[in-house]
Amino acid sequence: MEVNKIHIEKNTVQETLVIPLFGRLVCSERFPHLFSDPEAKRLCDSLDYDFAGKRKKMESLAGLFGALEVAQRQYDLACEVKTYLDAHPKAAVVNLGCGLDDTFSKCDNGSCRGYNLDLSDVIAVRDALLPAGEREENLPCDLNDLSWMDRIDASGGAVFFAAGVFYYFKTEDVKRLFSAMADRFPGTVLAFDSCNRRGAKMMRKTWLKEAGITDVGAYFSLEDERELESWSPRFASVTAKSYMRGYRDIYGDVRRFHRLMIRFCDGMVKMKIVKIAFGGQS
Repeated sequence: MEVNKIHIEKNTVQETLVIPLFGRLVCSERFPHLFSDPEAKRLCDSLDYDFAGKRKKMESLAGLFGALEVAQRQYDLACEVKTYLDAHPKAAVVNLGCGLDDTFSKCDNGSCRGYNLDLSDVIAVRDALLPAGEREENLPCDLNDLSWMDRIDASGGAVFFAAGVFYYFKTEDVKRLFSAMADRFPGTVLAFDSCNRRGAKMMRKTWLKEAGITDVGAYFSLEDERELESWSPRFASVTAKSYMRGYRDIYGDVRRFHRLMIRFCDGMVKMKIVKIAFGGQS
């Protein structure tokens, strides 16, 4: 029986779902000793999308490093989720800008709750491919409209995380969002990936051109995570780890070119996973 596939139009917000998803698939194929993600294959097989061009680019040395970044980022953020759940087993696990990320199911301990937040057209695709489970909700929203916070039950604590999201937000909006979260959800944590201005500009290059944006400095980036400490008196701590080596060091498991790229990302681009602990009692 032929299964109806979900059509993804090129040059749409929905197409942004494809890159990290396909990166996870390619990583599973090319680095099976490091990553196994059968769900990524199932999801890609469920999409009506021509992956040929993406595969050609991602099978290059540079493309494979991009796939490594995507898979390692999910691994890192899952580590933060699991660590928080060890201490707060009934916590809310909140995926900000979820796309087709399945971190909740990978970390589900049987008693936590999952919330997957993204724009409505993204959630429409997610509902078709990754319908919410018994203790899970897919919530269409704009993260800058803070009313989404009303939907989160953080009575058992909460761990918020975002993968590849804040590079596309203006710094003033990120500050407003983080400060509001600290006020609303004391005793919780937020983990996300970041890099410096050089790295953020590289990531946004195509999008910036298409959007006609020239004021790159208005968009969020971090040279040093300590820059965030002054944003809110409710930030109990701000810490960071290397994106590619901080949670699981894969330096010795990849080719020489990729080791050079890891050093570049650590030294010149400052790619990190940042964690903010919001002070007070949850």
